[in-house]
Amino acid sequence: MTPSLCVGFICPRPLLHSIISLLGSCYLCVSGMNAAVRATVRVGLYTGAKVYFVHEGYQGLVDGGENIRPATWESVSMMLQLGGTVIGSARCQDFRVREGRMKAACNLVKLGITNLCVIGGDGSLTGANQFRTEWSGLLADLVRAGKITQEEAKKSSHLNIVGMVGSIDNDFCGTDMTIGTDSALHRIIEVVDAITTTAQSHQRTFILEVMGRHCGYLALVTALACGADWVFIPEMPPDDGWEEHLCRRLADQRARGSRLNVIIVAEGAMSRAGKPISSEDIKKLVTDRLGFDTRTTILGHVQRGGTPSAFDRILGSRMGVEAVMALLEATPDTPACVVSLSGNQAVRLPLMECVQVTKDVTAAMAEGKYDEAIKLRGKSFENNWNTYKLLAHINPPDVKSNINMAILNIGAPCAGMNAAVRAAVRMGLIQGHTMLAVHDGFDGLAHGQVEPINWTAVSGWTGKGGSMLGTKRTLPAEILEEISQNIAKFNIHALVIIGGFEAYVGGLQLVQAREKYEEMCIPMVVIPATVSNNVPGSDFSIGADTALNTITSTCDRIKQSAAGTKRRVFIVETMGGYCGYLATMAGLAAGADAAYIYEDKFNIKDLEVNVQHLLQKMKTTVKRGLILRNENCNANYTTDFIFNLYSEEGKGVFDCRKNVLGHMQQGGTPTPFDRNFGTKMGTKSVLWLTDKLKECYRHGRIFANTQDSACVLGMKKRSLTFQPLAELNGETDFEHRIPKTQWWLKIRPIMKILAKYNIKLDTSEHADMEHVIKKRTPLTK
Repeated sequence: MTPSLCVGFICPRPLLHSIISLLGSCYLCVSGMNAAVRATVRVGLYTGAKVYFVHEGYQGLVDGGENIRPATWESVSMMLQLGGTVIGSARCQDFRVREGRMKAACNLVKLGITNLCVIGGDGSLTGANQFRTEWSGLLADLVRAGKITQEEAKKSSHLNIVGMVGSIDNDFCGTDMTIGTDSALHRIIEVVDAITTTAQSHQRTFILEVMGRHCGYLALVTALACGADWVFIPEMPPDDGWEEHLCRRLADQRARGSRLNVIIVAEGAMSRAGKPISSEDIKKLVTDRLGFDTRTTILGHVQRGGTPSAFDRILGSRMGVEAVMALLEATPDTPACVVSLSGNQAVRLPLMECVQVTKDVTAAMAEGKYDEAIKLRGKSFENNWNTYKLLAHINPPDVKSNINMAILNIGAPCAGMNAAVRAAVRMGLIQGHTMLAVHDGFDGLAHGQVEPINWTAVSGWTGKGGSMLGTKRTLPAEILEEISQNIAKFNIHALVIIGGFEAYVGGLQLVQAREKYEEMCIPMVVIPATVSNNVPGSDFSIGADTALNTITSTCDRIKQSAAGTKRRVFIVETMGGYCGYLATMAGLAAGADAAYIYEDKFNIKDLEVNVQHLLQKMKTTVKRGLILRNENCNANYTTDFIFNLYSEEGKGVFDCRKNVLGHMQQGGTPTPFDRNFGTKMGTKSVLWLTDKLKECYRHGRIFANTQDSACVLGMKKRSLTFQPLAELNGETDFEHRIPKTQWWLKIRPIMKILAKYNIKLDTSEHADMEHVIKKRTPLTK
């Protein structure tokens, strides 16, 4: 989910005599900042740099003294699960004037600090860039004033700046996701889920106002994640006459049998005339015109707080690592940059280019160029908006397409499956297709458990865990005859197969059966949905994020219990089959000391090294340990074996406990990421199948036998792509049910470095500086 930092085992660890100062400068703190602080400190220390905290943001930089203090390894322990920022933040007027910036420069020069890492929003980062631009002039003024010597000025001749964006609004252009946004969505969705239960009971309309004065990202993704009836965002004010349209839509939903309506409003929502649209305005409209029992809820600052999500911890950690690398590779000619996320890739972007595009969005909205504002927000925002428009504002056509499209779930259930089914069903109905629900997977298809499914039948499915259609692990190879008969019987023209590795293998078996069964010559798409995240063709699977958050929150509780008892090591077993994704990413999110997985082979000597590492750790102020083990990492080094080994070797120093998390990792309500991801995947799959059916229509019938007519829809690096099942065959380790190449293995060294292992750092690959080139069209008269 987060970008790849290429750290490996090629060159020896460089000893870099640099000094890094870490400043959390945004006035309003967000969850996930502490993960970035922890990673920056530990990787900075690892590279041989001296790292300083700047407490209270720019105010601390100006005031100096005790506000700028050395950071140690132990000083950032037990902070991953904390919201806000432990180094504090404050609004600073002094830094806005040159005199204040001179004081800040003097404080840095006296400490020999030449690298500054700033975590904040566009205002904080713009201030950092101005500070860097003025640096030479500030030093010259300080020398003339006798505050610093010529020698001190020479040693600090240039200042390197790297920014990390911390903002729940996700309003900084150039990055798909800012630190804190995912955690804010978790808080919002928790409230939405609680509200919808009472709204359904009482047949009420609920209007929820979320943060986003200038950016509607939170409102937009919330609307997608909860299946809202309407969303108001600043970037795209509703068309004139929206009041009538909204009331008609709410009434239509009730007429279809819906017992509730949900409307999401960004706090900065306004009409095309520039008049603010508040939740109270909408409540009055709905109450007066429709007479619906209507309630409003303004979430406020609850969105900023709470425990960071697994995504934000991993994002913050990986951005912190990349920020240190960017600082230590910087030269006097390197522009100030931000480390950023684009799809699944780490990128470095010129700071002021991003700031300028962010300002261009505001200008485009002011000029009424709303489509341009959406585009300037970036591909992720634009895709979310287009998906919302497709699902929320188009009624199914009266004219049918005569296409029957079937949807089935395969393999183990996972959170987010239902969101994908709902989106696929509704998008199919919008296209004029007849949508068919297949119960109990391939087994149900073979036994004729097929029935039409309508718009209302999937209402409320986005927030439900498991599989509402029912799912089984049965593969089609032994029941191909029955499946082909029922494809013909129900006149099925296309298949949407949602599931894990069984769905992938089942799709391959159907493609291979095309030679014998002509009924299989229909377009089909596999949507990866499994907690194991082991489906070839996709970097992420629906359901993995929910499982990851479950593991992370459980590890938080476990570590908290160890904080009280001291000198205790926990061994936790995770799911994943032979795929170590969950163990690795949970290890990074929870701050584990080790994570044993099948893909990264280990032996008794490695186990001994890990035990010795924990014995040394118990001599520090951090007297606890967390070890994760993937369930199939090694047939001989079982969870019991590792528990017994650690218990024996740690006698007298620490004791051990073990936890097998089991099927709790497959349950629960889906996270915002899985709801949104499932919705986009379901929508895109049906649109692709619709286009493919047109290509495959020949001589009055559908006949699809080419490789590209049966694909896996997956997230690869920066985009959703369709890859033929047949092509992925060679990229698969069928024995162990994993892809032969897995992107997340590159980030395992980060977990080891952050756990203080003395490993080698590969800097041969890194995120290069890119550019944000999005020219605005001039305002015409």
